[in-house]
Amino acid sequence: MTAVIIERADFSDPGLATFLQAHLDDLEPTSPPESRHALDLIALQAPGVRLWVARSEDGTIVGTVGLAALEVDHEELKSMRTDPGFRGRGIGRRLVSVIIGDANSRGVGRISLETGSGEFFAPARALYASIGFVECAPFGNYRHDPYSTFMTLVVS
Repeated sequence: MTAVIIERADFSDPGLATFLQAHLDDLEPTSPPESRHALDLIALQAPGVRLWVARSEDGTIVGTVGLAALEVDHEELKSMRTDPGFRGRGIGRRLVSVIIGDANSRGVGRISLETGSGEFFAPARALYASIGFVECAPFGNYRHDPYSTFMTLVVS
């Protein structure tokens, strides 16, 4: 397993903007614009949004995950991405574990997410399911969308 450090994001780090833009670029061919719900760098800095990064030994960002407040005890997982060269090494699982711990420490009772329904997102859906997320109805401002899969986890 690759040694990584997970920490809260530093929005002044130019590597963060580059990493997040790569995330948006990855998503572009997967669905029409109205079905893509990823947050950009500015939206991730809004009140109620928390972002973490995973850094490799040399300090390069190799993963991100965020939480966005929906209700008092319900938050949404956002901006989950592992660099393609680092996938399959447990980094995504560690990132999700960090946000579950953070949510639990703040008394958040539920984390939900929206991810794609296409084959590109199958590994992400499998990861979430293995952690305990289950499919659910659209939540928050989402509506049914054939390009989306909605999942939720009760935080213990």
